[in-house]
Amino acid sequence: MRDFETVIPRLGTYSVKWDGVEHVFGRPNLHPMWVADMDFKPPQEIIQTIKMRLEHEIFGYTMTPDSLKKAICNWQRKKYKWDVQEDSILVSPGVVTSIATAVQALSEEGDKILMHSPVYPPFFSIPEANARQVVYSTLIDELEQYQIDWADFENKLKDGVKLFILCHPHNPAGRVWTQDELQKMIDLCKKYEVIILSDEIHCDLTLPDYQHIPLATVDPSYQDQIITFIAPSKTFNLAGLQASSIIVPNEELRTKLETIQGKQGFHFLNIFGAVAMEAAYTHGEAWLDDLLKYLQENVQVVQTFLKERLPQIKMKTPGATYLLWLDCRELGVEQDALVNALLDVGELALENGEKYGPTGKGYVRMNIACPRALLVEGLERLERAISDLYK
Repeated sequence: MRDFETVIPRLGTYSVKWDGVEHVFGRPNLHPMWVADMDFKPPQEIIQTIKMRLEHEIFGYTMTPDSLKKAICNWQRKKYKWDVQEDSILVSPGVVTSIATAVQALSEEGDKILMHSPVYPPFFSIPEANARQVVYSTLIDELEQYQIDWADFENKLKDGVKLFILCHPHNPAGRVWTQDELQKMIDLCKKYEVIILSDEIHCDLTLPDYQHIPLATVDPSYQDQIITFIAPSKTFNLAGLQASSIIVPNEELRTKLETIQGKQGFHFLNIFGAVAMEAAYTHGEAWLDDLLKYLQENVQVVQTFLKERLPQIKMKTPGATYLLWLDCRELGVEQDALVNALLDVGELALENGEKYGPTGKGYVRMNIACPRALLVEGLERLERAISDLYK
């Protein structure tokens, strides 16, 4: 087992999670369990690859090497039995950037873009910033996990939707969609001729008892209307290196995305992002296996803590990601009071559920990708904050 227990100080490294927390939350000395990066070092193979490239000491313009695309294809084939073609791959600084590119390339101002709710905020903020109409299909909020409201989903699709953005696996609840659910989504999108943008950035963080299925592998008859976004950033803690890829089998759609990238002035990846992405997909599997076991143990620690000490807080059972979606509605307090208690009493920074849309009210999101000592400290701060609400 790799070392995931050592606490590595990150203050003073321009870390958004640690150095930026006071700016975002307006309070000093907060314990940060919010933004989605990990407090773990990436695999040593990635670190050594970056060091080797650094030692060359010339950092000029850099092309995307064929070996990088081969590594992406090999990873997808080995992990998910997905036969990705190298010429279908575009590169991008990040998945959020890629979603913006696709929205601009494949829709016009005023077009309707569908997504589930609650969902990762850029899913709706990017279309809104580009003058598109956001359409929500609200997920059915069951105790263990969310379910799709199929009648609502179809009603929204048939009302002139241009694009459907799927969070797969789901953020913030860690829901892993099943083969049958994915097929049904495709069937309905096919029926109404809707292109699917599938954000699969968390796919490699699917926990041991679950299986991620790339959407594009589900139905060959519709795979050319599916665009998939992946990255090693969440998986291997490389977000600061800004490297991701877009898999676009349809040449016509791919050309449209490339045209928008050209208008944006994007031409190539950061050199260290490129070499790190290739190293991750070439050498990262064993490290990832160990990480997933550690994250599963962290999930169990939180489950036990909530059951024994904070039974009013329920947790959606995650199948993927290191993000926990905590249902605080049984506490019977307003969202502002909850958030203020977390900040002022617990000195704990969690994501406010309302960021994820109106159906996120009553929830907070907790990042558990940290050494066990930091996790336990965060849970104890959570308990302190909740206890104060009832004084």
